[in-house]
Amino acid sequence: MNDNNKNAESKKSPLGDLGVANMEIKVLGPGCPKCKTLEKVTRDAIAETGINATLVKVEDIVEIMNFGVMTTPALVINGKVVVKGRVPSIDEIKSLITQ
Repeated sequence: MNDNNKNAESKKSPLGDLGVANMEIKVLGPGCPKCKTLEKVTRDAIAETGINATLVKVEDIVEIMNFGVMTTPALVINGKVVVKGRVPSIDEIKSLITQ
């Protein structure tokens, strides 16, 4: 039983539960000016923090609705909607991606 626990622990990320490695960030929006601004500010925040993240722009309305988002732009981090209906400041985004 202890061997199984050791194996489970050895599979954990060396970063623990920080979720920093391989972070997936999505900007949801049909391409409006606010959506483009959110994408740019998010790219800038990723660059400034130096985190390892993949940024994906989602313009498909069906996929956006699958997140339960009815007002864009929206920001999704690792599958969780963290901002919707507004463009957050770069400092707010940096705080969200480094938590």
